[in-house]
Formats: sequence, structure tokens, C-alpha cells
Amino acid sequence: MGTFSIWHWLVVLAIVILVFGTKKLRNLGGDLGSAVKGFKEGIKESETENTSPPPSQINGQPIEGEIKEKTHTKV
Repeated sequence: MGTFSIWHWLVVLAIVILVFGTKKLRNLGGDLGSAVKGFKEGIKESETENTSPPPSQINGQPIEGEIKEKTHTKV
């Protein structure tokens, strides 16, 4: 029972085509392609959002956790 040969896969493919028809399979392929394309665009957009500077560098004011200690000098 090991691996399937090419003939097994061809029989399975023929049965799938008979059950679903070529039109549904074509639509399924198009839907899958557009889903992958949308996923790649979403990844690309999230990468560009992550390259923006942190908020403390945008407005010049330190935020909580980035407050620098002030040195007190005696005059």
C-alpha cells in the first residue's frame, strides 16, 4: 500500500472532474489565486506599517517608559 503511482492520481483526478465539473474547478482555482494574492498584499502592507518611526520620534516628546532621568546640578 506504500505510495500512490501516477495512475492512482489520474483516476482520482478523473473522478473529481466528473463529480464537480470543470467550471467549478476553474472557479475554485480563481478563488484560491485571489486569496493568495490578497494575503501577499496584506503582508506587504503590514511590513510597510512596521517601518514607521516610534511615536516618541514623531512628536519629539518622550512617552512612558522612555522618560530620561534629569540630572540635577547644584549652582
